[in-house]
Amino acid sequence: MKNSLMLGTAAAALALLAGCGSSSYSSTESKAAGAGNASAGGSGYARSSTSAASTSAGGAYGHTSTPAASSTAASSGGAGVAIASKSDKLGTILAAGPKRMTVYLFEADHGSQSACSGACAAAWPPVTSAGAASAAGAARAADLGTITRSDGTKQVTYKGHPLYFFIKDKDSGDAYGEGAKAFGASWYVLAPSGSKIDKS
Repeated sequence: MKNSLMLGTAAAALALLAGCGSSSYSSTESKAAGAGNASAGGSGYARSSTSAASTSAGGAYGHTSTPAASSTAASSGGAGVAIASKSDKLGTILAAGPKRMTVYLFEADHGSQSACSGACAAAWPPVTSAGAASAAGAARAADLGTITRSDGTKQVTYKGHPLYFFIKDKDSGDAYGEGAKAFGASWYVLAPSGSKIDKS
């Protein structure tokens, strides 16, 4: 009877030890697996983030490199657009920016205030400059100035006339806006004197 009791106690102790060992092993294995999964998950998240960032950058690049955006950025100039003169079939006229695009005055403007905004400004983009404009060729630096538009941008003026590009002009040889009547008044190219050139 005593032997039987001792054997039973020993068996119970062995079973308890086996159970604890199994529990300890399971817990360790579970933690390791969890860490591995977290690591794999982290790696997957990083790849996912990189992919998203890449897609986002690609989207932004696609947006900023549209012809209209590039053209406007190049035409508007960065820190100080250059106003220069060029020879044209209309005579010596004013142009702006690195592409030497033709610039116009709008007869609806009074004083140095722009009367062109919204749809008008989309068709006749204002010549803007982040810094002081410069003069080249027959253009005179003393005749340059700026006004502040309603959106806060600085529009370049010449002899008091706010200057504009025309959306249909694609290169330096174009002056399709000359003599056009749109948005309630006429548009003309300018001579270096600041006067309009009217060949109509």
